[in-house]
Amino acid sequence: MKEYVIINTEKGIGTIEFFHPHSNSLPSHVLSQLTETITEAGENDEVKVIILRSGGDRTFCAGASFDELISIEDENQGKQFFSGFANLINAARKCPKFIIGRVQGKAVGGGVGMASVTDYCFATKYASVKLSELAIGIGPFVVGPPIERKIGLSAFSQLTINATEWQSAQWAKEKGLFAEIYESAEEMDAAILTLAKKLASSNPDSMRGLKQVMWDGTDHWDNLLLKRAAM
Repeated sequence: MKEYVIINTEKGIGTIEFFHPHSNSLPSHVLSQLTETITEAGENDEVKVIILRSGGDRTFCAGASFDELISIEDENQGKQFFSGFANLINAARKCPKFIIGRVQGKAVGGGVGMASVTDYCFATKYASVKLSELAIGIGPFVVGPPIERKIGLSAFSQLTINATEWQSAQWAKEKGLFAEIYESAEEMDAAILTLAKKLASSNPDSMRGLKQVMWDGTDHWDNLLLKRAAM
């Protein structure tokens, strides 16, 4: 099955879904499509709230495309690739709509970063997390700021340094990455729909203001994340 990024809007709820046959990894063109789709949903008056999810019932997101990573030959290529993550993170933080995360399975590297830029993240008990970058000779430089902002420096350091170890969904909830954990995807989806419906009928100006408050202090990320992409 070929990779895709799609959005379906129904009754004020815009559901963005991405998929890649390699465990929902994120090559540059998928990152770019996600960035554009989130930006457009933020500007669409018909969309009141966004659900961000991946296709399939196993891995939520395996992070950066390994094929692209191993093809990077110099600093400029590396900066160009990781700038894709920077652009996605900045699009999510600037989006005036609340983004609800749906994490059905494991999240690695950039996948943890994606979960951290949602405003309210649901997960199943199978949603273990890992920052594997150091184990393959790089670092989570670009995704670091949103993850650290969400779970704190201590937990971020634990994930970063112990790069081969999975942490459980319960650990991620205790640290603040996930708001709610469910036994199954079906239970999780029911809870997501309940919250999304409530938000779709809430005051959009109030939600826009709350989003600005929740992301206060991140205005410098446009420059910071591009600098990080070059590290």
